[in-house]
Amino acid sequence: MSQKEINQLSYGIVGCAIEVHKHLGPGLLESIYEECMIHELRSKGFDVKNQVLVPVIYKGLEIRQSLRLDILINRVVVV
Repeated sequence: MSQKEINQLSYGIVGCAIEVHKHLGPGLLESIYEECMIHELRSKGFDVKNQVLVPVIYKGLEIRQSLRLDILINRVVVV
């Protein structure tokens, strides 16, 4: 992915975040913003996965506690 494509992707994601914030304002639970952000991103055609579990391996040992990504967009950007 080129730097120009990454910049365009980031610009679109920030635009979605601004749209959500304009409608909801501050002070709500993170889970509310997450659901609205996912809706906004998908409505703009982004590939969105949420609460993605990522295993953590340390020196060959898989740690029992997995890393959880709130939102993964187009397999590139983590929010």
